[in-house]
Amino acid sequence: MTAPDHCMPVIVGSVRRGRLSIRVARFMRNKLREAGIDAPLLDLAEIGLPVMEERLHMRDDPPPGLARFAKAIAESDGVVVVSPEYHGSIPGVLKNALDYLRSEWDRKPVGIVTVSGGGFGGVQVHNHLQLLFLRLNAVPVAAIAVSNVATSFDEDGVAQQERYEAGFARFLGTLTWYARALGAARAADAARNE
Repeated sequence: MTAPDHCMPVIVGSVRRGRLSIRVARFMRNKLREAGIDAPLLDLAEIGLPVMEERLHMRDDPPPGLARFAKAIAESDGVVVVSPEYHGSIPGVLKNALDYLRSEWDRKPVGIVTVSGGGFGGVQVHNHLQLLFLRLNAVPVAAIAVSNVATSFDEDGVAQQERYEAGFARFLGTLTWYARALGAARAADAARNE
């Protein structure tokens, strides 16, 4: 078996009890793995970051889990973020986790997957995340909106509607193209700066 071509962690952007976005995160992880991509699940419920007092690079006492989270982002070729929409915006736990890091996001392609229990698929949280990632100097390049999540995916992350399979293929194609292009550009910059 060959090593994966890329590493693209999947961030689960909710810790809410009974959260359904975990189903979509499992779907994304499984599909990335099927494509030969290393896709660790970065579940914020398991990482358990406290409210950010200072960014990682300014601390000598990082909270447990933060070093692993930061390393996963820094060493990735791209990142997938799965987030529900809470009151028209980003869940606080996700914003908190993103705020801990800065340079780890630099010129990384990000795929945004938004989730809602209704019919709009988290459009507003997509807009907020897109602006936030641009501010972090990351590059939001691909998006999928999942509506009616309770009936769209089962507990194991299996899509119950064919449109998500087709949508994922486009999403993956875009994300991996940018991962290769931006990865080559970052490597060229690093070589020039040595």
